[in-house]
Formats: sequence, C-alpha cells, structure tokens
Amino acid sequence: MLNGIEAMARQFLAAQPWFASLTLDEQAQLQAEISTFTARKGEVLLAQGQRADGWYAVLSGLVLLESEAEGNRRSAFIGMPDGEWFGEGSALKNEPRRYNVVALRDTWLLCLPRAAFQRLQAQHLPFNQFLVQHLNMRLGQAMTLIETGRMRSPEQRVALYLSRQFWRSTRQLYITQDELGKLVGLSRQTVNRILRQLAQLDIVALDHGRVLIRSDEALSRFMAGDLPTATDADTDTPSAKTPD
Repeated sequence: MLNGIEAMARQFLAAQPWFASLTLDEQAQLQAEISTFTARKGEVLLAQGQRADGWYAVLSGLVLLESEAEGNRRSAFIGMPDGEWFGEGSALKNEPRRYNVVALRDTWLLCLPRAAFQRLQAQHLPFNQFLVQHLNMRLGQAMTLIETGRMRSPEQRVALYLSRQFWRSTRQLYITQDELGKLVGLSRQTVNRILRQLAQLDIVALDHGRVLIRSDEALSRFMAGDLPTATDADTDTPSAKTPD
C-alpha cells in the first residue's frame, strides 16, 4: 500500500495535462520512476552547485529558490508553492544547480528523474508543449522580478509577490508575514508596514501573522499605482535588504 506522500505524488502526476497522452504502459512506468522526499522548515532541500537529479514539483508546502554570492550574501529569487514545477533549466542542460532550494515551511517534493524527463522531451509532443509554456511563464516571472527589484517601490514589490503572477494554482493564498519577508527580500518592519496599509485598504486580512488576499483585483490596482501607497510621513521604513 502506498503511503500518503507517494499516493499524493501519483495523483499529482496523473493530473498533469500531458499525462493522458502516454500509453498505459508508459504511465505505469513513469509512476514507478518518480521519487518523493520531505524537508522541515528551514532545511536546504537541494543545494546550489549539485547536479540536478531531475525535474521537481512541490506537492505540499513552500520553497524559496535563493542563490549564494561572494561574502555569504544570499539573493532571493522566487517562491514555489503547491503544484509548481521548478528546476527545468538544470534538467534540460544537465548542469549544476545555480541556487539553493530552501523549505520555508514543512514541504513534500516530487522528483521526475532526469532520464524520464529526457525521454518525455524526446518522444512526447504534449509534454514538450507543456514544458515550453512553463518555460515562457517562468521567464516572464524572472524578468518581472528583475525589473521590480531594480525599479519599483517596496509597496509594489510586496504586492507583486502576493499577486496571481506567482500563485496561479493556489485558490486562496495563505502565507505568513515571515515567509513573505523572505520571499520579497525586504526587512520584516518594512513588510509589516506595507501589509498594515494593504489591510487598511481591505486588500488583505492579517490573522495571527498570516496574510489572506481579500481582492486580487484591488491588489493588481495597488501594484499598478491606482490605489494609495505609503506616504512620506511613514517613519518606520528601513532600507531594503536581502534576507539573511
């Protein structure tokens, strides 16, 4: 009998839009090839510099992709919630991973082995169509993050990391203020100040350290500058920094 995480992994794989294009034998083979693993909050699941074993998906939890630079400085890149695939670049190029994968909460992951990934890429059009769509989406996210980090205000950065651009498959985003701070790369004080402002505008609700989105539409308007942002009168805003 399958345990809980193995059953979840098989259900997740069977729900992928390209899975039905496989023959029954191919489906059974793929289900037998996948592997799963878990990590506690704060653990590094996959280390920067190691060669990737395959393509990964978050079954349950939340992970942060972050890179280490000189002087032990860390640069947050993007968060991956339930239902998201990541690591396709390393799987495609068969190269060492360029970032650490850190569990921001207790997390369950699935790994589609590189050999299976390459076999699907070579033989199945629906898989390749899904992969190309996924790569284009991830490129758009990366470019937006780069632009946001350089040019936008802290308010817009927080709004972006709460937006549907990064939580497409999540029906109701439920993230802690601490997790959000680590994702966006701003101090806890700055994030909390902005969240209080968003709560006053009824865009989010704050419940014992957790953030609930009340209106995706209003959040998009805030991010675009169509709603009020923090005023110059705010005095508790430290300079932005990357998370330690």
